[in-house]
Amino acid sequence: MNVHVKPGFLKGSLQVPGSKSHTIRSVLLATLAGGRTCIENPLASGDGLSALAASRAFGAIVKEEENRWVVQGRGGILQVPSNVLDTGNSGTTTCLFTSVASLVDGYTVITGDEQIRRRPILPLVDALNALGATAFLTRGGQGCPPVVVKGVLQGGTVTIEGKNSQYVSSLLLSAPLAKRTTVIQVVNALEKPYVQLTLDWMKRLGIEVANPADYTQFVVEGGQQYQSGDFTIPSDWSAVAFPLVAAAITRSDLVLTGLDFSDSQGDKRVVDILARFGANVYRQNESELHIVGGERLKGGLTIDLSDIPDALPALSVLATQAEGRTVFVNLEHVRQKETDRVAEMTAKLNSLGCSLHMEQDSLVVDGPTAIQGGIVSSSGDHRIAMALVAAGLAAEGEVVITDAQCADVSFPGFFSKFAACGAGLLIEEAQD
Repeated sequence: MNVHVKPGFLKGSLQVPGSKSHTIRSVLLATLAGGRTCIENPLASGDGLSALAASRAFGAIVKEEENRWVVQGRGGILQVPSNVLDTGNSGTTTCLFTSVASLVDGYTVITGDEQIRRRPILPLVDALNALGATAFLTRGGQGCPPVVVKGVLQGGTVTIEGKNSQYVSSLLLSAPLAKRTTVIQVVNALEKPYVQLTLDWMKRLGIEVANPADYTQFVVEGGQQYQSGDFTIPSDWSAVAFPLVAAAITRSDLVLTGLDFSDSQGDKRVVDILARFGANVYRQNESELHIVGGERLKGGLTIDLSDIPDALPALSVLATQAEGRTVFVNLEHVRQKETDRVAEMTAKLNSLGCSLHMEQDSLVVDGPTAIQGGIVSSSGDHRIAMALVAAGLAAEGEVVITDAQCADVSFPGFFSKFAACGAGLLIEEAQD
């Protein structure tokens, strides 16, 4: 699917979907818990559906209702999946359910799409082996899925690389069901808000974890049981970045609704970052943000994205319209997402007339530069697709984004919601 974006602006109100990170954790824990768990406002597309399929594969009974999923959990007694578990494009589902597979006394094969099969998972595989499970990769020397896992997870002490928080969260979520206490020591702890999100969910379902403020060591007692419950998924702050940036760099007047400012999602820091650029954005009440675009944006900032790597595609577009040099730092882990987002955004925005260059694990953006019209690919990355739509609204000519259907992975209805707020979008379905 190709999307033609005409220069324009956004006006009205827009509600972003439920959080991908919250949805996947809630489904996983509902699967492990005993009894019935009700999940309101789940992300019912892409990554959320991948997590739901994984839940069913391990034996949970799931009923999908309008804006609600009801999961009958297994109480920690999981079944061996009857087929290969395909997680699609969901890196979070892949990582988190890999440790779930270590709780089953049988072999589970986990794979995903072409992007997933390029994403490193070897540190997690090594950690599971150290904790008494059996795990290995099907392709020697690749370090990436497909991965084969067999339980049963025993527990013990393990050291794990923390640049990818999904490794840490994966071990944390399954450790309460191990045979004995697990001590997780973390090196290079980054993306800490995502780990906190995991800890928050574990606490909601009855599991306490001893953890220091620096997130370098966690002690989890084994032989525990998760409790079921009723939960509502908050809006996805990672998704909020795209309409926020689109509105900030155009003459827009937009209200974003359904937000939770008390949530531990790290990407809510994007609001403060936009304010540092001089954007006119403010809380309207306890659940809404109001942004009025057209303000003169000022760069000259150094922005550390070690804890919010998913914000890079949107913020790099914002920086092209800010006066001065903006430097984004601590981006090594951003290069190991669905794509190398640092290289991809650099190449794509430069092809549209902007000025970006990479330096080690940083990205330098000089602005403001006029965004030219042109044709660019999403590279199959949902966040790149949405960032390029924001760029297209501020461009001087039409921007065509190819393979744009991937936006549905984390933001179902993205294009229709933008169009409802006045964006000039033309959807061109791919020809057979």
